[in-house]
Amino acid sequence: MSTHQHSFNERFEFAGKAKTFSLIAIVIGIIGILYGFLLDGSELHAVRTFSNLLLMSYYFVGVCVAGVFFLAYQYMAQSGWSVSFLRIPQAFVRVLGVAVLSLLAVVAAGLLFKHKEIHEGHEVWSPYLYAHWATQGLTDPKSNIYDKLIAGKSAFLNIPFFYGTLVVFLGLYTYFGSLLVKYSNNEDSLGGMVNYNKSFKISAIFLVIFGFTFPIYAFGTIMSLEAHWFSTMFGWYNLAAVHVSGLAVIALTLIILKENGYFSWVNASHLQDLGKVIFGFSIFWTYVWFAQFFLTWYANMPEESVYFYKRWEPEYKWWFWLNIGLNFVAPLFLLMKNDDKRSMTRMKIACIIVIIGHWLDYYLMIMPGTMENHRVFGITELFTFIGFAGLFTFLMLSALSKFESLIPKKHPFLEESLHHHIQ
Repeated sequence: MSTHQHSFNERFEFAGKAKTFSLIAIVIGIIGILYGFLLDGSELHAVRTFSNLLLMSYYFVGVCVAGVFFLAYQYMAQSGWSVSFLRIPQAFVRVLGVAVLSLLAVVAAGLLFKHKEIHEGHEVWSPYLYAHWATQGLTDPKSNIYDKLIAGKSAFLNIPFFYGTLVVFLGLYTYFGSLLVKYSNNEDSLGGMVNYNKSFKISAIFLVIFGFTFPIYAFGTIMSLEAHWFSTMFGWYNLAAVHVSGLAVIALTLIILKENGYFSWVNASHLQDLGKVIFGFSIFWTYVWFAQFFLTWYANMPEESVYFYKRWEPEYKWWFWLNIGLNFVAPLFLLMKNDDKRSMTRMKIACIIVIIGHWLDYYLMIMPGTMENHRVFGITELFTFIGFAGLFTFLMLSALSKFESLIPKKHPFLEESLHHHIQ
């Protein structure tokens, strides 16, 4: 392939059906949230709505952070194959700030607003989120609801430290991501290796920080919803989920844009490599999921096995096995062969299944801990998912339209990417 066959000044125009549908989806999401808080009117439904907002804001942040992560390890590996579509994860990075604000707002509101519930036979005012450790009195030895185990974790599980770590970690991810996008834009203007070298160094720093902090972020944001339980594998389990779902969104975005006439320089070999990474990390997710489950079952310790016991109740058990079907079995059979990864149709189906599958994965992480009497799936879950999907789509495509070109024209590995071919 010769580079003159393509126009590298091509820009994405965000208009038409894509903009209309994303705005409609946002309105549907708002209706779902209002239904949860106002129309139903019950305390149980308010907890359910907060839980869905946490689920989707966490998912929203995860997909955008996966964009930073993808950029960083591509730079560190000095990889050339992915250069052709780097603008897509860069667009994810530009949305990360909004995603972070949405998560911080949901967490703050979930901690600030309270409702009455019965705890250990006593009526207490509990926050809508993180009630297992943030309910007043749990760490006070003089309280009727004093919990020795929660008190032992209070150095980490207290609101200032918990919320402060969220702000710091997510702020760092946003900052490093913005630097990578900035250096890429500067590279297009100035050329040379200066900005690429800066990106390489920033990526190295980010990956070290990200590797140490992301498990703590996952422990606090999700695992602490059931503060009596703990798993040292939970952080890596979440990282695998965040990464593979982010990859699926990158691939799905690329395929849809290519079907609409953009990214003409992207070929089947690029799709095959993307498919390999999605396939590989689906297997890794399964490995960590099974290791966490098997070791807990084998040890048979009540304080740990209670997590899975809840998810083996009849109302959740079929969701439990469907989770494995969507996130392991489906990618395994859809993407096993090389020809499967080179097919846009097959890749699109696989990506949609993975995206839905990891929504279910987060659902099973969150709902049994926050909604112990919740056994239904309905308007709130569906509309909240649609709303956040529309918000992400609108913001991401708006960000993509602001790039001067859909390809980093002066990236040092551009030619390698344009001629990327797998036998």
